[in-house]
Amino acid sequence: MDARAVGGRAMTDAAPRALPFPYGAVRLKPTSAFAPAHDRMLRLARVYPIDRLLAVFRAGAGLDTRGAVPPGAWEGFGHPAEESWGEHDYPGREVAQTANLLRGHYTGHFLSMLALAAAGEDDDELRSRVDELVGGLAEVQQALAATGRYSHPGLLFASGEWQFARLEHLAPYGEIWAPYYTCHKLMAGLLDAYELAGNEQALEVVTGMAHWIAGRLEKLDHDHRQRMWSLYIAGEFGGMNETLARLSAVAGEPRFLAAARAFDQADLLDAASSGRDILDGMHANQHLPQLVGYVREYELTRERRYLAAAIGVFDQIVPGRMYAHGGTGENELWGPPRTVAGDIGRRNAETCATYNLVKLAEALFGHTLQPRFLDYAERARQNQILGSRRAVDSDDSPEVTYMFPVHAGALPEYDNVGTCCGGTGLENHVSHQAGIFFRETGAKPALWVARYTPAELRWDERGIRVDIDQEHPFADRVTLRVRTTQARPVRLTIHLRIPEWVAGGAEVAVDGRRLELDARPGGSVTIDRAWQGDESIELALPAALRSEPTIDDPELRSLRYGPHVLVARDESTTTIERSWNAQRMPGGATRADVDDVSAALAATGAVSIAGLRHEPVWNGSDERYHLYSRGADRTIGFAGVETGVPARRRADGTTLVDDLWVEPAPQDDAEMLDRLVAVCRSGMADSLVSASEARAVIGAGLDAGLGIGAEPAVTADAARRARDVVGAFSATPDAAMPPTVDIGVSPAPAASGWFTVPPAVEVRATGVAGDRLRLELRIDDGAWRTADGPVIVDREGLVRLEARAVDRDGRSSTVRRELAIDTQPPQSEARVKQLGAAVEITLVATDDVSGVDGIRWAGEGTFWATFQEAFVRALTDREQVIEFAATDRAGNEEARHRLTLPPAPELDTIAIALTPAPDIARSENDS
Repeated sequence: MDARAVGGRAMTDAAPRALPFPYGAVRLKPTSAFAPAHDRMLRLARVYPIDRLLAVFRAGAGLDTRGAVPPGAWEGFGHPAEESWGEHDYPGREVAQTANLLRGHYTGHFLSMLALAAAGEDDDELRSRVDELVGGLAEVQQALAATGRYSHPGLLFASGEWQFARLEHLAPYGEIWAPYYTCHKLMAGLLDAYELAGNEQALEVVTGMAHWIAGRLEKLDHDHRQRMWSLYIAGEFGGMNETLARLSAVAGEPRFLAAARAFDQADLLDAASSGRDILDGMHANQHLPQLVGYVREYELTRERRYLAAAIGVFDQIVPGRMYAHGGTGENELWGPPRTVAGDIGRRNAETCATYNLVKLAEALFGHTLQPRFLDYAERARQNQILGSRRAVDSDDSPEVTYMFPVHAGALPEYDNVGTCCGGTGLENHVSHQAGIFFRETGAKPALWVARYTPAELRWDERGIRVDIDQEHPFADRVTLRVRTTQARPVRLTIHLRIPEWVAGGAEVAVDGRRLELDARPGGSVTIDRAWQGDESIELALPAALRSEPTIDDPELRSLRYGPHVLVARDESTTTIERSWNAQRMPGGATRADVDDVSAALAATGAVSIAGLRHEPVWNGSDERYHLYSRGADRTIGFAGVETGVPARRRADGTTLVDDLWVEPAPQDDAEMLDRLVAVCRSGMADSLVSASEARAVIGAGLDAGLGIGAEPAVTADAARRARDVVGAFSATPDAAMPPTVDIGVSPAPAASGWFTVPPAVEVRATGVAGDRLRLELRIDDGAWRTADGPVIVDREGLVRLEARAVDRDGRSSTVRRELAIDTQPPQSEARVKQLGAAVEITLVATDDVSGVDGIRWAGEGTFWATFQEAFVRALTDREQVIEFAATDRAGNEEARHRLTLPPAPELDTIAIALTPAPDIARSENDS
């Protein structure tokens, strides 16, 4: 094979070098952390009524809906006055009354889920449900064709054909809603039904759809299609190119490959394949699915730009736009390059985007065999994807997240019936066994083990079974049991991924005999031998608790133990501050409040770190959480040892704590002691520590006795040198030190962490008599002002304070503090849309400071409940009153509003009463 350069990396033939195993070949074991979510979603697959999934299609085709109601949310019947218009009889935006324009997409996802589950469980009952759903869709397709209203008999769509025609006229989002996106979900579901569940009728239906789509696209020139695909959301097409390319190979139809390539987005392809980053401001999940399609197109065309573009975009996202749990994007959009902390908002990490990014990563591994793609896939699958499923049972809802936000005090957005992420969530949680094993496609049989969670592989063609076992999800030892199903030995190469999170060296043994392998983190090891009978591979993958900085703000950090991202459970909604450097150990680990993090997590599902309860982000809890916290070291500390010595700041804001951990950071006890000595020497020269303070810092290091790393003789030499320095410092008189300064604030913030009344701040100093000090304060980088007494801060938002104390000899010290202040409640309104004998009510709130936390409402027959999505109220023969009010993340609540709905005959008299209801606005700081 000729090696080619793609994205700066050596590539070969266009066929994948490794492929995942069929779904039925791999099963999760009950002890896997993924098993509960998998089982809960399987239950939904078994019990959810098929008629509900078909309801919007049958209604659009004029068929009997059998009394079924649609799933809800985006999946509704549409407007009562709406018709399934064709491309020529659509009455126009000014006249047409429409709703639920994405309807049908959820059915496509559900069909994919059923097909995946049927294959994964080898379950005839699930296959029969696939058959029932496909049969219903085929009936609808035939009924639509019989009307003669549409351009091709292959059309299958719940709302007719008019949205496709309007997209060709460049109609915006609002008039239409991503018709090709919905089309993709249906086609993908049908193709899955054929490939995974063996349903031949599904291939007939999807082939008809593909001919219909090809016919529409063939009449449009390249430039016009580019304008269509560039439209925000309206032009979103999901993975149409991926599904059409797959179908082209399955059906042997070149026309479908040409149709797939008609979805190529030239600006993204050209930029990404040449290394240019144009992602800033782009809609993440509008483009991620097409990258998976580009990998498929590369396989079928051998045009290297497709693969180069897919790798290029992946590298622009990971790690530079990736949150700790694997998510990406704010409010569905990408931000600037290498920006994570700077792009944290209130709606980060759409779950759909991570679903597609995992698919892309595993496809890229298949072509490159580079473990870095598996590192991302593990992070995202273990944390955001698994954590996107709420830990409850439901016969009606997927109970998955839309956004999986990362701001302070966030709440996961569970439920999501009928939404895009509700749809991908259906698929996510019946396919957790995917991506554990891969097989190489070359002449020599080879197996890749990509993730370590209890599972079983049956590779019948090779006569091999492999079991992965682990005592619990946090255990650092994994056993792979390799069994042959025939008498003769089976030659097989096994590649074991060594995750990048492994602390120190991994160890590998076969049947108790340790192998000398280069098991470096982030790579892989290979065992090439003949296997016979029942043999075992023992893996030691030691994990450590680590505090990992964001790429653009080294003090904003997340915590991770092995593959498990840990979140702090705390009801505050402001960023938590902790002395993370004081918890830092030589070698990069972070000290917890217990000695054995793994045992604590296994026993209780939580571990205390720096006084806060931390849990795996994936545990499905609906409590508030903090994915990130901020490092704030006011004293010098290390390895869990607090010295009490002030961490005084230089003019540039740096301290001796920064010097202590400058790269290359200490890796063992000996390096730690040597670094403490060097830091204290420079600190004394810079008047940042006195001689007695330096002795205290070095003495704390000698007393710590961490037992990390170096040979005993090397550590002993370093300790001797440190004691010599302590002795020398004993003869050194203490120099005058700058005063120590602090900022006091009153009253205390609300439970949210926000101040909901203007706080008073006071600059305080110690170490020098007060009459010899000058105390100053500045706010938000403004001018310095004298701070002889309390200062009221009457600003809103995140306010930066800086205080300094200067003694009479000009020695000074500074301290910084950030306050979150929001003293005003949010403002809400009701938007009412007439639906004949009913109204659709949408409640909207704004808060430009801390952000809206929620809206609650109550009406006749309802309790004071949280508003989540638009709801419909039938008009009756009398007035109805709806009360509603919003709260913000700071804890402020506005006065209740009243919305008065008139009796049914007076539809034009709907009015909102803005006079306060009995409850009034309040603040958590009010007494």
